[in-house]
Amino acid sequence: MKYSHLTRVAQCHRLVLGSGSPRRQRLLEETGIPFERIIPQLEESRRAGEAPYRFARRLAECKARWVSERAGANAVVVGCDTIVVQGETVLGKPADPDEAFAILSSLAGRQHMVCTALAFVRDSRLLTLGHELTSVFFNQVTSERIRKYIASGEPLDKAGAYGIQGMGAFLVDRIEGNLDNVIGLPRMLLDDLARKVLDSL
Repeated sequence: MKYSHLTRVAQCHRLVLGSGSPRRQRLLEETGIPFERIIPQLEESRRAGEAPYRFARRLAECKARWVSERAGANAVVVGCDTIVVQGETVLGKPADPDEAFAILSSLAGRQHMVCTALAFVRDSRLLTLGHELTSVFFNQVTSERIRKYIASGEPLDKAGAYGIQGMGAFLVDRIEGNLDNVIGLPRMLLDDLARKVLDSL
């Protein structure tokens, strides 16, 4: 059975997705596994000198712990964080259209990495933590096309200022790795981590 380990976790415990992302919610719904959702309310700031992937892993864990403290008994919480990384620079959600334009212009015609970190927490205790990387190659696109895309509003709530599964697909030439990871929920990693959860419970 696909996602067999995650299915077993959900059969024995309340599975809670700690994320406000409708894209993650949809990906998890597609598995057919029952879950609840609680949206974490945390400041997502990077510490001075913090390596990009360590930053993503810390945020995923912090979100899962925050939700776990509020989820009640018998809840196993999945915390998630997705970042876009260019060199050592973490490209978060743009604050406004001008920042979105600057981000997308810097990515055009170049390669960057998308990292999604996942953390499982129960009763505020970290059970397991992992992350996945996907390499994304952007097409060379004109400033005019970038501005039209920004005018759609789609880039403004997304890390790296684009959504590969939406109107932003035209930006992407190809990827090396898992598309689910770029969208924000690498489901095979999720199931692999669920196997470790079963071993620890």
